[in-house]
Formats: sequence, C-alpha cells, structure tokens
Amino acid sequence: MTLFIREAQASDLPAIIGLHAADRTGGHGDHWSEVTRPAYEAAFARIAASPDCTLFVAMERETVLGSFQLTLIPTITGRGGLRAKVESVQVAEATRGQGIGAAMMAHAERVAREAGAPFIELTSNKARTDAHRFYARLGYGQSHLGFKKRL
Repeated sequence: MTLFIREAQASDLPAIIGLHAADRTGGHGDHWSEVTRPAYEAAFARIAASPDCTLFVAMERETVLGSFQLTLIPTITGRGGLRAKVESVQVAEATRGQGIGAAMMAHAERVAREAGAPFIELTSNKARTDAHRFYARLGYGQSHLGFKKRL
C-alpha cells in the first residue's frame, strides 16, 4: 500500500463524512446528503480558514482511507505553551490493522512537534477499547478524566 497524508480538500468531504457515518460507536449521526452538505461545507470552511486547525486525509491513490483533525491550542499554562489536540480519527473499517492509523498519528505528532507543541493529546470514547489499546501501543497514556455537556 502506498499511503500518503495531506490536508483535506472540500472535494474529500463526502468520503470523510462517509467514514464517520460508518462509525457505529461514535453516535454523531453523520451522513452525507444534499440536506446535510451545506453544514459540512460550512464546517470545512471554518476549519480551513483557521490557522490553528487542519483536517487531514490518508489516501491510497485517489481513495480516502482515513481522516483526522489536528488543532493547535495556545494555553496560558506551561508558560504559554501550545497544546496539540487530535480529534475525529477515523480509518475505513476494511483497512484497519494495516498501519493507516499509526501513520496518521505519526503525521499528527510530526506537525505538532514542528509547530512547537511540547505534547499532543486526544480523547476517545470509553467504549472504544480497541482504540485505547492502539493509542497505548503508540505511547499515549491516560492522564485525565474528560467530561462533556450537551448545550
């Protein structure tokens, strides 16, 4: 497999949303249609306009096999340190276990390091035990307890 990772383009949106739609654990209700398209295009435009957010795709030839978002967050702690956060990590179910997720995370770490972030973080749904083992194998440790509130 010849995998390459690049910044996502608007034309990648149907494939990216397709990855999320296939995610039975995430529960976000994502799906691509003419009705939902404007919302995803607006979200992509906001991400693309931000100097601190990047949406990436992992590709083999012209096929999107994975996607993730990297956000750089300036903080007051750590003497004004920069925090890197990985979100929305998805790999096509049929291609899991082939190193795509590891390549995406290595890419995220490289970009974060080059930006000057001293560490990188992510959250993962409590039900994703396979993902937790995957992140642990990559050297990620559980350091915090996360909370969410629907607004």
